Amino acid sequence: MIVENISGANGIATYDDIYCKRNPLYDNKVNIKVSSNTCQIRSEKDKIYGLRSYTPILFVLMLGMFFVSSISIADSHKEIALWGGSLGRNMVSDEVNIASSWNLASGENIKWTAELGSQSYAGPLVIGGKVFVGTNNEALRNPKLTGDRGNIQAFRESDGEFLWQITHTKLAAGRVNDWPLQGICSTPYIEGDRLYYISNRCEVVCIDTEGFMDGENDGPYKDESETSNIDGDIIWIYDMMDELDVFPHNLATCSPLAVGDLLFLETSNGVDEGHIHIPSPFAPSFIALNKNTGELVWEDASPGENILHGQWSNPAYGVIKGVPQVIIPGGDGWVYSFEPETGKIIWKFDCNPKDSEWVLGGRGTRNNIISTPVVYDGKVYIAVGQDPEHGEGVGHLYCLDGSQTGDTTDTAAIWHFGDEQFNRTMSTAAIHEGLLYISDLSGFVYCLDANTGDHYWTYDTFAAIWGSPYVVDGKVYIGDEDGDVVILKTGKTMEVLFETNMGSAVYTTPVAENGVLYIVTRNQLIAIEE
Repeated sequence: MIVENISGANGIATYDDIYCKRNPLYDNKVNIKVSSNTCQIRSEKDKIYGLRSYTPILFVLMLGMFFVSSISIADSHKEIALWGGSLGRNMVSDEVNIASSWNLASGENIKWTAELGSQSYAGPLVIGGKVFVGTNNEALRNPKLTGDRGNIQAFRESDGEFLWQITHTKLAAGRVNDWPLQGICSTPYIEGDRLYYISNRCEVVCIDTEGFMDGENDGPYKDESETSNIDGDIIWIYDMMDELDVFPHNLATCSPLAVGDLLFLETSNGVDEGHIHIPSPFAPSFIALNKNTGELVWEDASPGENILHGQWSNPAYGVIKGVPQVIIPGGDGWVYSFEPETGKIIWKFDCNPKDSEWVLGGRGTRNNIISTPVVYDGKVYIAVGQDPEHGEGVGHLYCLDGSQTGDTTDTAAIWHFGDEQFNRTMSTAAIHEGLLYISDLSGFVYCLDANTGDHYWTYDTFAAIWGSPYVVDGKVYIGDEDGDVVILKTGKTMEVLFETNMGSAVYTTPVAENGVLYIVTRNQLIAIEE
């Protein structure tokens, strides 16, 4: 085995949660401690699918007692913002007094609006007085930077004024790796003044939340070609295509998260344009990087030659019965749980029936996973789906016991909702006061008992849903492809409170922060306040 010292890659302790700013969602506040004395052991790559892990070592001194030097994880007083609002990814906020009606045409309860590109799929995130969104370059905020690009934009929270942007040109291979006009589809992870996302070029990027507005070029990356006060300031870049031989199918999209010094993500490795051959089956599907340096800490390629299409989901983190774990869906239709420090698999679960079959174009019964896992009350909630271009089909939603080990396919399901009851979905669950809310691609919103899976009601939006239900202030907010946003009352009895059209498709999930509701439509960022 090769032993490597890599500074700053601290371990992760077995505490129940991490301090999360209520932005937009909230879990418990806990100080978590990790070892500051680490050594990394790199094992030889597996001959088949290659788990390459780096295991932190605690240096234990015998001086009449054991002594382990430790520091607080994630600079526990730094605010964080991420997709789902908390590391468990539960789509629930504790914000109050959020607008329950508005009129875009008359301006009633509209605080401000900001123009985005022509297609917008990432965010919004609200933190540090700014609102961050992923979009494309059609708004042309910087006339010098023309053409199709992926774009992260920052706006001032108080009035929506555009502050700065960072753009990425398209990959030369075209739509097989980087679909035209899709922009940045990765909702960032933000901690303090550092923002992490996956670019359309399959790069993991760390940037300064101030951009070049602060007049400083933070590093170690110093090669930005654009350094005006409306440009982004890169801290480091990790190119997964160059470094790991990843072959993203259509687009790299993962919304990463960090625990301690480790940044976790799915790589989007997938099939080629013929949709049968996997160009890089041994390239990793899941990786952990040192968030401070961008160095690779561990990688895992478990889906291997069983990748069905692409890999477009996101990791979640939780501590279940004292065991910390990072949970990431794979492109083979399985969901995997990993030891955060080492990348060792704790458990895995096949989210499709044993007799399911993958057929090109969405005509089969086997699905991959686009939905994000939710870790809540010691359980893992996950649903299956496909590329929305594949259309509707039978789906499955599971509540899993996350405390088991090994292949848990036959033992971990606490309940299942699917077959004729539920369709393919891209949505992530929201769990509040014992009830679970989730939508599917067919346009239905469901309310279930989170503990038993009992079905209470279904609401039909009559349009495809790409986003997720968002629970805040006793209400469920959900947008659809027709541009409609509906507000439903939380509870076992369905009640429609309000519905309106936003002028263009809503592919994202609403977010509330500091009493303001933010909605990203296909081409606008809208702030709503009563």
